[in-house]
Amino acid sequence: MEDNDQDYEATVRAFRRAGLRNRLVRCTDGDDALDYLNGRGVHSGAERQSPGVILLDLNMPGTDGREVLKEVKSDEKLRSIPVIVLTTSDDRGDIDECYQLGANSYIQKPVDVPGFFHAIQLLRNYWLEVVILPRRDV
Repeated sequence: MEDNDQDYEATVRAFRRAGLRNRLVRCTDGDDALDYLNGRGVHSGAERQSPGVILLDLNMPGTDGREVLKEVKSDEKLRSIPVIVLTTSDDRGDIDECYQLGANSYIQKPVDVPGFFHAIQLLRNYWLEVVILPRRDV
């Protein structure tokens, strides 16, 4: 879930460079994300797949990432989806709060392009090659 066009495009490029071919779904704010995950609003009746992993930015307009995380982890149907917080914040309070709310991982976005690509490669290797994810049926 990423509201910033440049950050989203950089993420897409980084995933392609890392060899990731999985489908990416972009939600531009927290409300859109929750609508997608719950199949409501513009996403009602649309063909959608439950995500294997959620990449979550904290600072989105409207309902922010913390609230999305809180709702995902308190919903019985969604809580097993791993949530990776991918954000610019290195604030200790944000980090602690996200883990208390149930984040599975917290990654600070590197500000330089090579560092960002490297972080995405590591994320891909761990979350999509090493970890065995739960089966999801929606």
